[in-house]
Amino acid sequence: MAVARFRSILALKTRVLIVSLLLLNSTFSQPAAGFGDARRRNMKEKVRQMFYHAYENYMAYAFPHDELKPLTSTFTDSLSELGNLKLEHLPQNYQGSALTLIESLSSLVVLGNNTEFEKGVLWLAENLSFDVDARVNLFECNIRVLGGLLSAHILATDSKNRLERGIYQNQLLDLAEDLGRRFLRAFDTPTGLPYAWINLKYGVVENETTETSTSGCGSLILEMGALSRLTGNPRYENAARHALQKLWSMRSSLNLLGTTLDVVTGEWIEYSSGIGAGVDSFYEYLLKAYILFGSDEFWDMFHSVYLAVQKYFRHGPWYHEADMRTGRATYWQLTSLQAFWPGLQILIGDVAAANASHREFYHVWERFGVLPERYLLDRNVLHPTEKYYPLRPELAESTFYLYQATKDPWYMEVGESIVSSLNRYAKVTGGFASIRDVTTMQQEDHQHSFFLSETCKYLYLLYDDTFLAGQNYIFTTEGHPLPIRSSWHEKLPESYIPHNWTRVKNEDDVLHVSSMSLQVCPVTVPENSGRGVESACHIPDNHVDHRCRTDGECGIDSTTCRQRTCSLAGYCGLWVFID
Repeated sequence: MAVARFRSILALKTRVLIVSLLLLNSTFSQPAAGFGDARRRNMKEKVRQMFYHAYENYMAYAFPHDELKPLTSTFTDSLSELGNLKLEHLPQNYQGSALTLIESLSSLVVLGNNTEFEKGVLWLAENLSFDVDARVNLFECNIRVLGGLLSAHILATDSKNRLERGIYQNQLLDLAEDLGRRFLRAFDTPTGLPYAWINLKYGVVENETTETSTSGCGSLILEMGALSRLTGNPRYENAARHALQKLWSMRSSLNLLGTTLDVVTGEWIEYSSGIGAGVDSFYEYLLKAYILFGSDEFWDMFHSVYLAVQKYFRHGPWYHEADMRTGRATYWQLTSLQAFWPGLQILIGDVAAANASHREFYHVWERFGVLPERYLLDRNVLHPTEKYYPLRPELAESTFYLYQATKDPWYMEVGESIVSSLNRYAKVTGGFASIRDVTTMQQEDHQHSFFLSETCKYLYLLYDDTFLAGQNYIFTTEGHPLPIRSSWHEKLPESYIPHNWTRVKNEDDVLHVSSMSLQVCPVTVPENSGRGVESACHIPDNHVDHRCRTDGECGIDSTTCRQRTCSLAGYCGLWVFID
């Protein structure tokens, strides 16, 4: 990318790290004005009750299998193709992967239940095995099982003394490495891009599909990288990083990527792309990998693709899909997975842009009572077949991040509405059921594990963030916390890190000035060098003299994050906003 596209990329990258770490390292114990302490405690208790209603029913009726079927109080082994088999056809002595238990461990710590956390850790240490003839989805197994085990291991060995001394001997890390070794067989392709499916016992089976998604092969770096950092074995990170590099090399001249591809030929299958299903966590992991591991390579990828997303996908507060080759719009639709995007924007300080999109998602939630899986923006109607809501966490996640960034009590009220809807429409005697049809609120017999690992966790943190006090964490796409450690970072010049930003922040510390602290998007921040810092949302005009013939030649304004337009005189500017 040309130097002329932004001033002081070094300062911008430093600001993103500072913004992210100030957000994740701060203690916010005081209730926001307008949302009193009693009301906050009441909401905290409601979320706690939600979590335990879901968790206890899983433990009673589904454990040690993967997930709970709350309407019938039975189970499903949904992580693998075994979930499609009847009980009598399961492999002999197969007990399941205890997926929901693994997913719940970090949430138990967030809720302060170290006793149940210890019980879960010890059961997994004694009983969990991956030596089973089961075909699993690599992406889902990575973010749910590997990520859950690594996070629980870290929480079991940190300085909080959550477990009785001497009873834990890194068994979860051993299990995680065993799983990671099994994953490596998926990367044995001509391109280095991994297969989407792998048999845990036998590796890639004959005639396995070669189709995967951008997220599926580009969202492995946090978990695989953390596994390498914890074990000292670089093979896991190298495999995930090579796949990410190969994927990035397949981008178009517009810096856009498609949705699905062939891992053997390295050719795109679906050229249309957006910020939702099939691509979402790819963006997320580029930025979070930069924060977690400190490599310039991750930042350069993220910054380039973020600019491209803002230029070709953004339409006001909405994001449509477009052809990666031309940038032309293909599908005008909202998908529930897109609701993660405002939370990601908070990590780079684009607060105003995040707020604008978040409010639109919430308006859709208010209209239907929950967030439908797909909504057609161009026709202003629900998608005819994707009218379900599987208890997804993305809106709650972005609400949590926006509250932490702004302290606006309105976001607590949004959380209150989400909690109310979940209890009204999804709660049943046997747990929390997914919604099959948002127009009728017909329920479906499935309680996804991410309801406990993410939805309940982010809602609880919205009202009680004690878990984050004095800590730096990055949450994976499945809501599992990984610590930001200076020892995990690649060697960086001191100018990148003017202070040790991974240390615990004291009350007397002077906060760095940033777009996060000033609550504007973007902001020109005075630096010691006297040079400004641009927001990552800035897209320059096509011509340095700002001349234009059409609106398409104008970029995103660097002081408001608004789309610039072409005037009758032929110059780009914010003309539509002048009174």
